[in-house]
Amino acid sequence: MRITSTSCICPVLVCLCFVQRCYGAAHHGSIKVTRNQTKHIEGETEVHHRPKRGWVWNQFFVLEEHMGPDPQYVGKLHSNSDKGDGSVKYILTGEGAGTIFIIDDTTGDIHSTKSLDREQKTHYVLHAQAIDRRTNKPLEPESEFIIKVQDINDNAPKFTDGPYIVTVPEMSEMGTSVLQVTATDADDPTYGNSARVVYSILQGQPYFSVDPKTGVIRTALHNMDREAREHYSVVIQAKDMAGQVGGLSGSTTVNITLTDVNDNPPRFPQKHYQLYVPESAQVGSAVGKIKANDADTGSNADMKYTIINGDGSGVFSISTDKETREGILSLKKPLNYEKKKSYTLNIEGANTHLDFRFSHLGPFKDVTMLKVIVGDVDEPPLFTMPSYVMEVYENAKIGTPVGTVTAHDPDAANSLVRYFIDHNTEEDRYFTIDASTGTIKTAKIFDREETPWYNITVAASEIDNPGLVSHVPVGVRILDVNDNPPELARDYDVVVCENTKPGQVIQTITATDKDNSENGARFHFSLDEGLSLNPNFTLRNNEDNTASILTRRRRYSRTTQDIYYLPVLISDGGVPPLSSSSTLTIRVCACERDGRVRTCHAEAFLSSAGLSTGALIAILLCIVILLAIVVLFITLRRSKKEPLIISEEDVRENVVTYDDEGGGEEDTEAFDITALRNPSAAEELKYRRDVRPEVKPLSRHHPSSSLDSIDVQEFIKQRLAEADLDPSVPPYDSLQTYAYEGHRSEAGSISSLDSATTHSDQDYNYLGDWGPEFKKLAELYGEIEPERTT
Repeated sequence: MRITSTSCICPVLVCLCFVQRCYGAAHHGSIKVTRNQTKHIEGETEVHHRPKRGWVWNQFFVLEEHMGPDPQYVGKLHSNSDKGDGSVKYILTGEGAGTIFIIDDTTGDIHSTKSLDREQKTHYVLHAQAIDRRTNKPLEPESEFIIKVQDINDNAPKFTDGPYIVTVPEMSEMGTSVLQVTATDADDPTYGNSARVVYSILQGQPYFSVDPKTGVIRTALHNMDREAREHYSVVIQAKDMAGQVGGLSGSTTVNITLTDVNDNPPRFPQKHYQLYVPESAQVGSAVGKIKANDADTGSNADMKYTIINGDGSGVFSISTDKETREGILSLKKPLNYEKKKSYTLNIEGANTHLDFRFSHLGPFKDVTMLKVIVGDVDEPPLFTMPSYVMEVYENAKIGTPVGTVTAHDPDAANSLVRYFIDHNTEEDRYFTIDASTGTIKTAKIFDREETPWYNITVAASEIDNPGLVSHVPVGVRILDVNDNPPELARDYDVVVCENTKPGQVIQTITATDKDNSENGARFHFSLDEGLSLNPNFTLRNNEDNTASILTRRRRYSRTTQDIYYLPVLISDGGVPPLSSSSTLTIRVCACERDGRVRTCHAEAFLSSAGLSTGALIAILLCIVILLAIVVLFITLRRSKKEPLIISEEDVRENVVTYDDEGGGEEDTEAFDITALRNPSAAEELKYRRDVRPEVKPLSRHHPSSSLDSIDVQEFIKQRLAEADLDPSVPPYDSLQTYAYEGHRSEAGSISSLDSATTHSDQDYNYLGDWGPEFKKLAELYGEIEPERTT
């Protein structure tokens, strides 16, 4: 199959293709192909060749955006088998076949029925086949070809990222790169100049320029100053067709802002300033502000203020407000108009961030002079001290002088001063003050043990101007007087053990005194001398503000007396000394050997054993219940006993249970125990006593001489054989137990029943260290006197 196209295949034939399309409607622009010859348009001479297939083109071209009323002719399909008689049918399949592209099945002409857009789809792949119209059989194999959409300049360049916002430092050199912009064109860049873009600047000259090929924007002037102009709006155009006439174009806006650099030094608006400050200004307060102007912004305008010289550098200080960039003048020392009426300060303001590229524009600092005038103010009275501390003894009489405060008028008038106490708190009501002299006196009687310190506020005002008031704090310390006797530090729980030895310390006591150490830190302890000598306890003064309670005798008994009382006399070392008497309560308790208290109550024997009345009743009740169960069990057992001999008529199997226990070693009626103790002692074997034997036991055939050498195991086997062969054995099992314990030990008995009852010389005192479980044994064998304990 031969495919004939009216579209050119190479850019060199552009003009030929254009002419060919112009005549396509009348002449169809097709080339008729046969097997042996090619006939050219316009009746050119025929050229004969040897038979072969003609040219086979595998692609067509169709222009995009076709707006004509008729379908656009694309090309023609022709098979060498087509004789022109209509017997060949052409079929078109693939992308767009039947919808976008249609074919004349007789002639093979292909047309485009729709306007195509190359930017949406660049080509279409289709398949063509020629078949016999009568038989519907293919005349040739199916052929694949491509229809390419040929581009026209129908898309303008676009800036996809615009508009742009960009910054560039001020004072930059000419040609400094600012930004590169890029425009895109949707047309085919491989065909013609439809997608070839050039850039130009429409707005922003002469400050900026743009490279026509790369789109790089650069500065076009030297030293562009932000302080003169900060913002610029630059319009950039992109045009296709290499900028030729008829090309399409697009534009974007670039907003350029000049950023600040430190190219402007600070400057004070004035070289001389004057400031009025009253002498009543408080130390540390701000008294004025000053500012140097800087045309720069941000950190480039930051500055620091300092006082470089002047007679007021020690009285004033200056700091910088980082928000407002102002110098804050503060007072370091109090002002006094009567001593100095004015000060002179030289203040410098300098940038903190310098750019050495612009150091030739400096210096980046400025100096101004400030004169401070001190204003005269009528001041309140001034106390001679910032605070006062006074002392007075407790229990002092009302009206006793405590101390004096003094204030004077600092002004030149030197007015008289009046004193008074601000009665704002309860503590201020304990004192009075002389309005003229400032002497403070007591108004109440004080107790140091209740309140050892008082804080009051004394005020002073001028008589001529009562509105000017000054205050001073006054602290009053209450001095101690020995007016409190000593007493025991706490309530002591004193315990003495029943087995205590004489001279043993049972308690250490101490005392306390509400007075301070000067009037009661030294305590002396003693027994009341007015009483008779105590035979039970004594007291020892330890000379360290403590005393020890000691026992006088060996043993104490709770049953005889369980509580003792011991009066103790305590005196302090104050002037004059004070004393008090206290009584200690001493309890008698039962203790362990290590001194631990076990109990301190004198109770009955049963109570000391730890059994209450309810527990005793419960135990007795349990015993009664157990006895009732035993009696009932024995009664039932007796009622169910059966005879030993089973009747001959009774052929049932019976199980007889024997629970009779022997009478021990003394019971010789059941069987002879001598044979079990010593086989050699049995000279002859006895018969059973319950039945009459019909045969003699096997043991009678053994000679008596063999009894001396017979073994116990053999003896037991012999007895077992006799029981098995004895025909008189009743029809029930009989269990015989032989418990041979061996010969008598030559070492004798180890029982303590026959031990001597005389007193042993062995020391059993160590049994007392084994704990309460061995306490009774220790009392029996040791020298410890038994105690009635729980």
